[in-house]
Amino acid sequence: EKHVTVRRSLGDYCREDFQGRREMLKNHLRQTLKRAVRGDIDIVHMHEWVHHVYDGMFNPPVPIVVTLHVPARHSDLNEIYARWDRRQAEPSMYFVAISNYQKYEYAKLANIHRVIHHGIDVKTDLPPTTANAKGYLFAIGRITRVKGQDKAIELARTTGSKLIIAGCVQNKPEDKAFFESLRDSFDLTVAVGKYDVRKNYFRSVIKPLIECDKQIIFIGELNSAQKLQWYKHAKATLLPVQWGEPFGLVAVESMACGSPVLAMKKGALPEIILHRETGYVVDSVKDMITAVGRLDEIDRRTCRRHAQQNFSVARMAKDYNDFYRQVVEDYQFKTAVKKYHRSHDKSSPFAMMALQ
Repeated sequence: EKHVTVRRSLGDYCREDFQGRREMLKNHLRQTLKRAVRGDIDIVHMHEWVHHVYDGMFNPPVPIVVTLHVPARHSDLNEIYARWDRRQAEPSMYFVAISNYQKYEYAKLANIHRVIHHGIDVKTDLPPTTANAKGYLFAIGRITRVKGQDKAIELARTTGSKLIIAGCVQNKPEDKAFFESLRDSFDLTVAVGKYDVRKNYFRSVIKPLIECDKQIIFIGELNSAQKLQWYKHAKATLLPVQWGEPFGLVAVESMACGSPVLAMKKGALPEIILHRETGYVVDSVKDMITAVGRLDEIDRRTCRRHAQQNFSVARMAKDYNDFYRQVVEDYQFKTAVKKYHRSHDKSSPFAMMALQ
């Protein structure tokens, strides 16, 4: 059942300078709570706005599963706990980390009940292809210093490789400044997002850029279908990140299309990429430069198989479904113990046994 609470995707509101955003969010949570209390809902699964659970605005009578997405240092859990009125009942929260690395990061902030890696629809992704001899290295992601586009450019210049950079520049002063610092490094800037992927995209868009004499090319933001084409024809996808990635969806998307990944050994990337099998996970840009010369040792079919077996949406859905069942059983047991405890003298041995 799809239950509509607000007119448009919440992400659409967040991208806009929308004055009524706070009231819109409150309305979304009010409508969600109204639906959750009907009696036929077992679990609420949230991805953000945890502070509204602790401040009492959103208090459904069922357990709440929370998937953590941001790094621990960007989390506001410490402030949430500090503001929480502990005279109120503690919410029944079950936290899920998206990687073992993230679980470790949150060790002192939240009780992580499960690690569940993200999944993508591997079946609809493109089968792997042999990269063109005049191929390119590919870097995609938000244009920001921690994603390391400047390192990718350094690698391309040193190895003489063609580099295609895709991504968006968010409305943040530091990101805008970083993008401006890269401008002189681009040999060509062309927005390819306007081209329809169904109209022979490789021949009309990718091939001309591969064969032109420009080395570092910035192509702007891509939609889902377009980026799969760029992954498919790349010699490798670069992830020279300068921070601890909580997950690394780009790595999974790349491998699903048969493209190896060259990545820094940071965050969750060593969990996702099989070193020397689906790419190379290294300690420095110098090591990444060396790895460019060893890309022929990676079997593109192994990349895709690894993504299919470990990062499919079906696997993710099964993991969450199994976890939901565990949460419901745990919540029902705890609820039964509390009811038993309230109905008996607290000093009785039976109540103590139930508490234990």
